[in-house]
Amino acid sequence: MSYRTSLLILVFSILISDISLSAAFANENVKPRPYEEIYPEIGYKSVEEAKREFEQHFKKTLKLPLRVPPIEFTHYVGRFSDLEGELNDSFEVEFISDQSPKNHYKINVRPIKHKIPIRDDNVLRLYKLKNGNEAVYTNISGFNVLVFERGSWQYMLSINKKVSDKVSPEILVQIANSIDYSTEIKN
Repeated sequence: MSYRTSLLILVFSILISDISLSAAFANENVKPRPYEEIYPEIGYKSVEEAKREFEQHFKKTLKLPLRVPPIEFTHYVGRFSDLEGELNDSFEVEFISDQSPKNHYKINVRPIKHKIPIRDDNVLRLYKLKNGNEAVYTNISGFNVLVFERGSWQYMLSINKKVSDKVSPEILVQIANSIDYSTEIKN
């Protein structure tokens, strides 16, 4: 190889490594947008406001669980999806953490008349809730899911599989059972 070719390869290598290092340092300085900006852009709002819209739309009261999984969340947001026709109308609550993205828990609620069917071959286990209803435990798209009916609603409690060591199916059952509370004040 000639001296010129060697020198040209050396200069080219230095330029490429400099560009690569600059790109690497630039990426370190890029910070993700906060959830407070992202979630409202895709229709999320306060849980209370989304729940109120859902209840007004269906003209029925919705009870949510009092318990949450025993992991940390930094945010919780709600969304009422009012799509064309009632078939896909649903309410959802997302509990997320900007400190630990695997800490992701969702509650989805829809009318029983438009429930999502769970095929028998997808059922991992059945549980009996304290109100006598049966709950189905399954896996859907990276989430462990407990599906059950209460009143006129189908509930789906979903937890990221990556935290299944901390949130067992039995904990999801406890969360489901926490819906059965009284709102009456007793004297």
